[in-house]
Amino acid sequence: MNYDKAYELARAIRESDEFRAYTSQKAKVENNPDARRMLEDFRKRQVDLEMRRLKGETISQEEMGQLQRLYETISLHDDIRQLFACEQRLILMMQDVQRIIAEPFEGLFGSQQT
Repeated sequence: MNYDKAYELARAIRESDEFRAYTSQKAKVENNPDARRMLEDFRKRQVDLEMRRLKGETISQEEMGQLQRLYETISLHDDIRQLFACEQRLILMMQDVQRIIAEPFEGLFGSQQT
C-alpha cells in the first residue's frame, strides 16, 4: 500500500481551519497563567474521574455535579470557552474522518451471518 494519501490527509488536517483555530486558541490559553491553571485543574479532575470509572469504581452524582459546575465556571472565561468550541469542531472533524476511513472495513472483522 502507498501511504502518500495518508500523509496528504495528515497535511490537510494540519492546514484545516478547525486545526488552526484550535492550535491558535490553545496557545492563547497556555499564555494566560490563570486560564492555563484553571483548564489544567479541570482536565486533571476529569481524567481522575474517568480513570476511576475505568477501574470499576462508582462515581457519585455529587462528584459528577462538582465536575459539571467546575466546567460551567471555567467556561465563563472567554478564552477557555472559545477553546472548548474549537475543540468540539476539531473532534467532529476527527469523527467524520474516522467514519470515512473505517467504511471500507465494515463487516470484515465482525461475525459473519450465514
